[in-house]
Amino acid sequence: MRARRRDEEHRAATPLELLFDLCFVVAIAQAGRQLAEALAEGHPGHGLAGYLMLFFAIWWAWMNFSWFASAYDTDDPLYRVVTLVQMAGVLILAAGVPRAFAESDFTLVWCGFLVMRLAMVTQWLRAAYGSRGAERRTALSYALGVTVCQVGWLGLLLLPKAAVPVVFVVVGALELAVPGLAERGWRTSWHARHIAERYGLFTIIVLGETIAAATLAVQAALDEHHAPGSLLPIAGGGLLLVFAAYWIYFAVPVHRHLRTSRQAFLWGYGHYLVFGSAAAIGAGIEVAVREPVGRTDLSAYQAAACVTVPGALFLCTVWLIHSRHHKRGAAQQLVLPVSALLVLACTVAGRAAVPAAGLVAAATVAAGVHLTSRQDTAPAE
Repeated sequence: MRARRRDEEHRAATPLELLFDLCFVVAIAQAGRQLAEALAEGHPGHGLAGYLMLFFAIWWAWMNFSWFASAYDTDDPLYRVVTLVQMAGVLILAAGVPRAFAESDFTLVWCGFLVMRLAMVTQWLRAAYGSRGAERRTALSYALGVTVCQVGWLGLLLLPKAAVPVVFVVVGALELAVPGLAERGWRTSWHARHIAERYGLFTIIVLGETIAAATLAVQAALDEHHAPGSLLPIAGGGLLLVFAAYWIYFAVPVHRHLRTSRQAFLWGYGHYLVFGSAAAIGAGIEVAVREPVGRTDLSAYQAAACVTVPGALFLCTVWLIHSRHHKRGAAQQLVLPVSALLVLACTVAGRAAVPAAGLVAAATVAAGVHLTSRQDTAPAE
């Protein structure tokens, strides 16, 4: 196994990576469904805490593989087999999500994460075997760091349930620190275009899951209550919000910003909020659909907040870590932050909040397109 070049031409995601991403759809769907149930039942604290923890496990396992593959993807039989093992771990983790939410039983989640992480350790040990000097020390440091953290996650099984938040914060912080510590002496040779494409594809996966969750919620409500007049505007507004999220994310060629490892790490880590908020929009739409037909005790304003809060968070986070690096002038820079505030303000509209948020998101896209075209056609000074 040898590191691939940063300047390699025509580098693109492989079919194996696409299959890997699709396996994560199952886990994301489970986490979103449990979040929607918790919110609809009036337990936002429990739902958000469980969602943040479980989505961290999903996102972190995906991100670790993606950056490793950008540097060392050999696509030979051994690499493929180990990657398929990681996919099996994702499915085990997904199977444990409902029990983790309902009973704080993380046994299956931990086992699935263990399968994924041991496979990742195997990949790093193979990279160490094929390298020398500082590069080898970096690969071994990754393998050691991943192993130590996995042992730390045993606290979820061995310690009292009250200690779960502490374990998550402490071990999660250690997980986030591993790349920075491992790469002090050698920077892995990730490929900017490849990694940008991988994140973009995963964004599409998450948005697709959001559309699927919202569609199933509307279908179930229509089948049970036959109330299209109150549900279709919510479905239409949610669809506008998701379409706008797609447009806004892919409006800029972000690979041009990923010039250094520091920039790439900050951008990559920030996607925890981008992915998490995008998936939470789907859960929120499901809650908003339940409110008019009486399938939740939440008020119309509380149900609306389940959509507007993650929607605003998505817009704000995408601007902060992704879009602002390519915006020029105060007008372009203010579009997304102002839109995030307007989406949040839509909460006061109650049952009309989701259609209103969708219209704000569509107007955001229109404003961005107008400002960009005006700047492109402006005469050079």
